[in-house]
Amino acid sequence: MAYVRFTRHLHRYFPTLVDHEAPAVTVAELIARVNLRHPGLSAYIVDERGAVRKHVNIYVDGELVRDRTRLSDPLADGSVVDVIQALSGG
Repeated sequence: MAYVRFTRHLHRYFPTLVDHEAPAVTVAELIARVNLRHPGLSAYIVDERGAVRKHVNIYVDGELVRDRTRLSDPLADGSVVDVIQALSGG
């Protein structure tokens, strides 16, 4: 299982969102599983084609994902995945 952590900004839209473990072998599968638990969350992370949105970064064990289009980066048992949404403003 991978452990997924989220930027606090997403808690505004998903108040019950907590960092948690989920069974997944790729980042894409992890995002799909998280979306089952929190319907609509994936729309904040990926676009309509399933690619990572420009204002989002996903890290696996501290390394930025390589495949931002299909999210095929593999996850090992115990991987830590950070989903970070950039904030903008002036």
